Amino acid sequence: MTDRQAYVAFNLTERIGPARLAPLVASSGSVAAAWEAYPHKVSRAGGEVDVEREFALAEKYGVEIFTPADEMYPARLKDAPGAPLALYVRGDVAALSKPMVALVGTRRSSQYGNSVASSLAYDLASAGWCVLSGLALGIDAASHKGALDAGGVTVGVLGSALDMFYPERNRDLAKEMVAKGGAVVSQFAFGRSADTTTFPIRNHVVASLAEGVVAVECPRRSGTLITTSMAGDLGRPVMAVPGRVDSRMSAGCLDLIRNGAVLVRNVDDVLEVLSPLSLASLTKSNNDAGRADPKAPAYSPQEAMVMLHVDDAGITLDDLVLKTSLTMSEVNQVALSLRMKGFVRFLPGNRIASVLV
Repeated sequence: MTDRQAYVAFNLTERIGPARLAPLVASSGSVAAAWEAYPHKVSRAGGEVDVEREFALAEKYGVEIFTPADEMYPARLKDAPGAPLALYVRGDVAALSKPMVALVGTRRSSQYGNSVASSLAYDLASAGWCVLSGLALGIDAASHKGALDAGGVTVGVLGSALDMFYPERNRDLAKEMVAKGGAVVSQFAFGRSADTTTFPIRNHVVASLAEGVVAVECPRRSGTLITTSMAGDLGRPVMAVPGRVDSRMSAGCLDLIRNGAVLVRNVDDVLEVLSPLSLASLTKSNNDAGRADPKAPAYSPQEAMVMLHVDDAGITLDDLVLKTSLTMSEVNQVALSLRMKGFVRFLPGNRIASVLV
C-alpha cells in the first residue's frame, strides 16, 4: 500500500484523525507502515476498510481524491494544523491554491447581508481573488453567486460527503461553480451525511484554505464565529461587516469588530488587508535583501509595545504585563486585536507568538 492509499484508509476509519495519526507515523516511519501496523481497520460503517472501493466510487462520481502525499494537495491546508487526511474534489483542484478569501455568514441572512456578500464577492473576484465559502444557504450562497456573476472562480467546502450533497437547494449552484473553473470539496468519505459534528470540521478547512476571513452577517451564536475563531488561531486576518446595532443578525459581526476585527465597508477595506498577503513572498525577499518593507504593518502604540516582545516561540500574557507595564486587561485586549488582524497566534499556556510568513 502506498502512503496515498494509507491516508485514504485512515480517513475511512472512525478513530483516527490528523492529530492521532502523527505519532503513529513517527513511530512507524511512514503512513503506509503505520497502516500496516494499525490493528483497528474498521470503517465508520462498521465493516472492513475498503480503499479500492473508495477510489472506484471517486471515479464513478467524477471526483479526485488528494492527500498530503500528493503534489496538488493545497499548501495552505497542508501547512495548517489538523490538515485533512483526504480531500475529495469535484472540479479544478488548482483553484484551491489560488489567492483566496473566505466570505462567511448566517444561513438566515437578510436582504442587506445578501446584498453586501454578493457585492463583496463580485468585487473580490474582479480583483483576481478566489472566493471561498461553505455552500450553505444565505450568505455563503450569495457570496458564491456574486463571484460567478463577475466571471470569477469560487470554491465551496461541504459539511457532508460529495455524494451526500447538502443542502440540496444549492446543488445547481455547485454544478455552475465547477463548470466555471471552481471546485466543490469535502474531507468526508463517501456516505457521510451532514450532522452537527461535520460543520465545525468543515469550518476548519475554510479557515485553513483562506488567506483572510470576512464575516458578513451573523448572530452571536453562529458557526461563523467558529470559523473566525479558527482563522484567528491560524493567524489569518479576521474582518467583519458592520450592521444595524439593533439587528440580532449583525450582533456577532459587531462583537468581532469591537474585539479587534478589521471593519469592512467595501472591497477596498478587504484588499487593504489581503493585498500585502498576496505579495508575502516578494516582501520576504525584499526584507532578506536588506530593503525596507513598504507594506510593514502599522501598529497602535500599545500594539507596538506588545509586538516588541513577541517572537516565534511565544510569550505569556503575564510576562507581557511585566515587560510593557500595561494592565492585564489591556494586554488581553491588545492580544485579541493583534490576533484578529492576523499578526499573532494563540498558543497553549496563555501565550501568544508571531505569525510566520
